[in-house]
Order: sequence, then C-alpha cells, then structure tokens
Amino acid sequence: MLPVRTTASALNRALVSANAVAVVEALRDAGFDAYLVGGCVRDLLLGRTPKDFDVATDATPEDVRGVFPRVRLVGRRFRIAHVRMRGEVIEVSTFRRAQDGDDTPPSRNGYRSAHLSEHGIILHDNAYGAIDEDALRRDFTVNALYYDPADNSVLDYCDGMADIVGRTLRIIGDPARRFREDPVRILRALRFAAKLGLHLHPATEAAIAPTREMLTAVPPARLFDEFIKLFMQGHGEQTFDLAAKHGLVEILFPRPPQGEAIARLALASTDERIAVDKPVTPGFLLAAFLWHEYLHRLPQDAGRTNGEDREQAACAALAAQQQTIAVPRRHGYFARDVWCLQPRFAQLTQRNVAALLEHRRFRAAYDFLMLRVASDDAPAELGRWWTEAQAVDADELARDLPAEPRRRRRRRHGKHRAPVLNQGVA
Repeated sequence: MLPVRTTASALNRALVSANAVAVVEALRDAGFDAYLVGGCVRDLLLGRTPKDFDVATDATPEDVRGVFPRVRLVGRRFRIAHVRMRGEVIEVSTFRRAQDGDDTPPSRNGYRSAHLSEHGIILHDNAYGAIDEDALRRDFTVNALYYDPADNSVLDYCDGMADIVGRTLRIIGDPARRFREDPVRILRALRFAAKLGLHLHPATEAAIAPTREMLTAVPPARLFDEFIKLFMQGHGEQTFDLAAKHGLVEILFPRPPQGEAIARLALASTDERIAVDKPVTPGFLLAAFLWHEYLHRLPQDAGRTNGEDREQAACAALAAQQQTIAVPRRHGYFARDVWCLQPRFAQLTQRNVAALLEHRRFRAAYDFLMLRVASDDAPAELGRWWTEAQAVDADELARDLPAEPRRRRRRRHGKHRAPVLNQGVA
C-alpha cells in the first residue's frame, strides 16, 4: 500500500523538537526507517504546539536500545522504548500490524498476534509489521500521519490530511469493531474532539451507542488514567458535554441525574484553574461527581447524622465508584474530607469556626461549598458569611460568635483509668 506524500507547507518547523529529529536521524544512520508520528504531527498540522514527540520505526525495542545509550523499555500490552536525549524523553514505537485473533500466523519478525480478552479487547499488541500496516492499526486518521523531517513531507495512508483540513475525527476501519477491540477509544474520541475542536465523523459517532457498555470491561485502574486525561487537561467541561450526550456519564459514575449541575461547575472551575496554571487535584472533581452518591448513602434523617455516619457514607460511595474507576487512596481521602466538612460550615461557633479555618482541607471544602451555593444546594448567605470571614481578623471574628458550651469530661477511676503513655523522649 503506497502513501500519499504531501509537502507540509503549513507546518511550523520551529515547533518541531530538535531532539526528536535527532532520534529519527540516528535510527536512519543505523539502517532503520523512522518518522515522527501521531499526536505531534496532528498538532503541528493543526497549528498547535505538541506536548511531546513520538517516533515510529521498523527497529524493535531491542534494536533501539542498541542505537542509543540511554533507553528504557516500558509496557507489556504495548512495548515501547523511551529514549532520553538532552533532558527530553522521546517515545519510540515499532511499526505494528492489525490483529485478527490468536490464529493469525507470526509476522516476519516472529511475533504472534495479540491475545484478546473474552470480551474481544486487545490485551497484548506486540505483533510487528510494515509502516502501511502500522498506519491501518492506529485509531484515528488524524493520528496516522508520518512526518519526514528530512524533506518536510507527510506520509498519509488513511486520508488523514483531508480530515485535518475538514477538522473531522474519523476512526480507521470499522468503527464498531475498533471500539470493541479497545473501548477506551470511545473516550479518546470524545477527548480529542473536545480538545482539538473537531467534529466526529457520522460513522464514528454512530458506533458509540452500541459499544459503550463495553467500557465496564476495561480495568478500573486504566479508566482512572483516562479520567485524568478526559477532565484534567483544560477542556473538561466540553468533554463532559460530549460524554453526557452519548450516555457515558452514567456508565462511568454511579451518580443520580441531579448531580450534574455541581459536576459541571466543578469542571468549569478546574478548566479555569488549569488555564492560569493553578494547581488542581482529581480528588476535588471526584467529590463533585460523587456528591449526590454520597448524600444518597447517608441516613435518611441527614440533619441528625454524626461523624461516623458521614465516614461510612463516604466509604460506601467511594467503594461503589471503585467498581468502574479505581480511585487512588489519597484522592479518596481528599473527597471524603471535603464531604465530611460540609455540615461544619453551618456550625457558627467560636470553637468550630476557628478549627475549620485551620483545617488543612479548609480551602478545598470552602470552594466546594461555593459550588453548592452556585447549584442551589446550600444557602447563599452561608457562602457570603464564610467568604467575609476569611477577610476578618480572627479575634474580631471570635467576638461576634457565640461560645460553644464546654462539655464536662467524665473522670475515669480504678481499673477503667486510661493507661499512662510512655512520656520519655526518643
């Protein structure tokens, strides 16, 4: 299969990594074929600055390790080489071919085809092939373009250049089959469409509904990685709109419909913070996505819940989420603290206000309170009070608040007395 070779006249060569070009040249000097490929080429053609650069070659990972002094081989499902050159890591992958099942004969490099799960999902993808086979096994046409820095040209096997011009995201091959092979491609389609301002090709869009349930067969840990890519790269709100449109939100999150407003507000806030380089955390977004799931787990008389009730509800909400998206413990603790602090905002006593202002999660919990206010889930006057409280001197604030009555401590006697701890200095 011969490619269409086009001069990349619109591509800004100043944005091309000199280290990536050096990797291509070193591989060619060693007798291998090599090109820049994938997202970096796509972004350059769309006038965007790539975040990183990938190289595709006919050299195996072991061959690559023999060419460069600083190489790390990574991945089991998709084995690649990370080449470190002058402080930059260039990802180098070997040309691969599409998979037809376990009975496919070995390629000329001796590697058998990928193994599929019982659901038809690709588990291993290390069957090497030629460059045209590599192009056809990639996910989208705009990601199957190969840039040759030697003559500033692009090799196009799948009409990707036409889709770049038409700003279209189109999957290569039969969309339903490709989504079944790897359901995460559905999420990638939505992410690229939102991030790059592309519209989904009709056939690609039509294949989402009949295959979306297969996302439940994807390992939860992998879906957490996709959660980060979907919602924490500065275009989360647009991605959420597409996910909601295609019925994916209810597949990924055990969230009642009334939770959508606070989720959208949290995504908008996260996008704004990313735009001005402020720190963001997955825990805050998870707290918003699962807020109504958490409330659903509280006892029916929510006004009389205690700390233990709230802890149990938080653990149950996070455990339910783990079935689909694995939440790392630190992010789960973050969401739990944000939830459990919410009732304390209504306790306007000297002791509670002082303790809450000093709490390490106060700022995150306050930001979450303001989301609740904006979504009519908390009184506006409560939000105003806490906003003003942060600008008032602590002593002045304490004078205006009622003192909380002291609780009488019960004295322990005899055998019930608490043991004395070792007070020695270690």
